[in-house]
Amino acid sequence: MKIRPYHLFFVLAVFLQSLFTAASQDVDPDAVKTGWTFGALPAISYNTDLGLQYGGLVNLYYFGDGSSYPGYMHSIYAEISRYTKGSGINRLFYDSEYLIPGLRMTADLSYFTEQALDFYGFNGYNAVYDPAFEDDSGDNYLSRMFYRHERNMFRFTLDFQGSLSGRQLRWIGGLGLMNTGIGPVDLAALNEGQDQEDMLPDIPGLYDRYLEWGLISPQERAGGTTHHLKLGVIYDTRDNEPNPMSGIWSEAVVFTAPGFLGNGDFSFSRLSLTHRQYFTLIPDDLSFAYRLNYQGTLSGKVPFYMLPYMINSFSLSSNIDGLGGSKTVRGMLRNRVVGEAIAYGNFELRWKFYRTILFNQNLYLALNGFTDAGTVIKERVMNSDPGAEISGFYNEGESGLHLTFGGGFRAAMNENFILAIDYGKPLDSRDGSGGLYIGLNYLF
Repeated sequence: MKIRPYHLFFVLAVFLQSLFTAASQDVDPDAVKTGWTFGALPAISYNTDLGLQYGGLVNLYYFGDGSSYPGYMHSIYAEISRYTKGSGINRLFYDSEYLIPGLRMTADLSYFTEQALDFYGFNGYNAVYDPAFEDDSGDNYLSRMFYRHERNMFRFTLDFQGSLSGRQLRWIGGLGLMNTGIGPVDLAALNEGQDQEDMLPDIPGLYDRYLEWGLISPQERAGGTTHHLKLGVIYDTRDNEPNPMSGIWSEAVVFTAPGFLGNGDFSFSRLSLTHRQYFTLIPDDLSFAYRLNYQGTLSGKVPFYMLPYMINSFSLSSNIDGLGGSKTVRGMLRNRVVGEAIAYGNFELRWKFYRTILFNQNLYLALNGFTDAGTVIKERVMNSDPGAEISGFYNEGESGLHLTFGGGFRAAMNENFILAIDYGKPLDSRDGSGGLYIGLNYLF
């Protein structure tokens, strides 16, 4: 039998509910955690964009004497995993407000591999997405890898937050580098061992055509190293970071890759503005949360491979890619919307419907329903004259709002380690057919 995404969702949900019911104890609302605790999982998950994940992850939390609970004093996250569609994650992440008195420090060291990263062109609906090009059973088939290219990325970031006025108003400063290697999909590697009828045809994909048409310059075609600085301000009144029931989390962050750091022709600055707000509808159980974000270029020339990079002050996610997929507009194709300036929003109801203590750990189960949306605010200039060749792949004046809707399930341990399942469905078939995501944490 072929395993489909909804089979994985159903089996996991039933297993967790059975486990919680069989071993539950009376809930102590005043229970706190002290010392070290950890959540460890085999990294067996499913993501429509990436495929089936296998590997392992562990998140260690230190609560000290418990006075900071549910906030932690130190968090260390490590993951090594692979996806069946060719992606790989190797990540070590550290977060603490206590290592340096008066400062919050986050450090990230990661290496990502992508045999087939999604690439649909620039400027939203202007860039034509035709699923028939990927359907090897149809008459209009081009290649299953037509909307893909290869990418390998090494990332190091070091960020600090300090007080401007108490805990609520803070500054953020940081630095880092991203070394990105770009190329066409390695068809020979993917075809190795395949039957003749399953082999990928040796034809140019959309990335190759963009190179041919001059829409991606020779200087950026193979990627490069981006040395960056980050500076911003944060206003934060959340009552709980992993899943707030009330408060605001707003920020303005400038991400700059100046020429004096060795960024050459691709020195640039971009601005990210984010507002998140949380409302309690039923105390402790039901809340409404929304997030609004704008990201746009302030100056310089952004290489195409950095346009999808999502800028923020702090993120637990390994995923750094643009609009579409598990961390921005759920249910839409990953990287479907790319432009010089974009905006998106998420609107979500969250219901904690079951609490218990299991193996001396505080646990809860929750459901969520959501609507996500995104759009291009300023288009990438298509400074080329490829003539009639581009007509089937790019239509001016087609940009608009991309909408999805869906729901999800959460299982949380000690208010911090949160297993997440989401399924989203786009309203327009030009954004794909939907996506299932199994991972960690709430979206925001």
